[in-house]
Amino acid sequence: MDIKAYMQQVGVQARAASAAIARADSGLKNKALSAIADAIQGSRDSLILANQKDMQRGAENGLDAALLDRLELTPARIDAMLEGLHQVIALADPVGGMTDLEYRPSGIQVGKMRVPLGVIGIIYESRPNVTIEAASLCLKSGNAAILRGGSEAIESNQALAQCIRTGLEVAGLSEHTVQVITTTDRQAVGELITMSDYVDVVIPRGGKSLIERISKDAKVTVIKHLDGICHVYIDDDADMSKAVNVAINSKTHRYGTCNTMETLLVAQSVADKALPQLARAYGELNVELRGCAATKAILADVEDASEEDWSTEYLAPVLAIKVVADMNEAIGHINRYGSHHTDSIITENYTKARNFLRQVDSSSVMVNASTRFADGFEYGLGAEIGISTDKIHARGPVGLDGLTSQKWVVLGDGHIRH
Repeated sequence: MDIKAYMQQVGVQARAASAAIARADSGLKNKALSAIADAIQGSRDSLILANQKDMQRGAENGLDAALLDRLELTPARIDAMLEGLHQVIALADPVGGMTDLEYRPSGIQVGKMRVPLGVIGIIYESRPNVTIEAASLCLKSGNAAILRGGSEAIESNQALAQCIRTGLEVAGLSEHTVQVITTTDRQAVGELITMSDYVDVVIPRGGKSLIERISKDAKVTVIKHLDGICHVYIDDDADMSKAVNVAINSKTHRYGTCNTMETLLVAQSVADKALPQLARAYGELNVELRGCAATKAILADVEDASEEDWSTEYLAPVLAIKVVADMNEAIGHINRYGSHHTDSIITENYTKARNFLRQVDSSSVMVNASTRFADGFEYGLGAEIGISTDKIHARGPVGLDGLTSQKWVVLGDGHIRH
């Protein structure tokens, strides 16, 4: 296959489709999404079979446990895909919405209108569910999508692509509205991220090395986060029952996700009380603990935490623990070592909670809640296209609004400027 020619064709088709989908009304887009859901429901067995081929090949190729977990397509995950589709259908269509309209002294009205970004390229690894999440959000927000999944999920993604094509056909929309790249050749990624004539935005979802490469080489705008070094801070005014439950859930609910806690911070005044309880619970779940000197003084069996541990995304049952003097030291540690993804404080002190929310420089900041909630589905976005730790346009879980931009609109009645 001539990869460059193939990708150019995909780009031309996407650009043409983007003009049509940008004009489509909400009813037509929802009809396509509903038909995609029907196609997935009717293809459960074939989807599982395709995924089993990917899982078997992944195991033979030595994929680690975290990647295999992301790759697996279970009946429950198919149910979650369907629920996500129906949530996106139920969401208000942002396209064409006008806000902030106000009269100026000249008599004109000035406001803003939400518009699609155009063509969105999404590059992702392992998770087949991203194929449906990305397709549904791009479609509902009036964008054409070019999806390039990882080679490890090629069978699953192509099976889902067939469901997407079926749904688009039922609605009478172009099959090029959502295109899933059929080749596993890595050159396709290099072409996609440099096709500035055809692609408006690239969103990478995957490991740090993938995102660093795309950010470095892309010639189009990239919405990204590099890694998820998330923290839970147990304050000296914490309810200890809440603290233990949140700290356990944040780390052990799933190990291979970007919103999993990687470093636990504990106020010095409650460390003697909190750490033994947590160590017992983590021990029962076989979580390896690495701690600072103050942590080791309380928990003798903990491994030494190195400087590198504070900035490591383990994606594994490993947890770094640091005892801090107070909330100010916790905030300083988070802002220095964190990845601006998700951080949580456990406290009953309202003033401290407010200060933590204001001062922690992350895309999601929480009070008395597990970091695992940092997710488009949990935030009511229906699904997410990814997490953004950038500071402009979209930040945090990126849903429909994050896949649109705003343009100024001016309403007059023959007004001229004097």
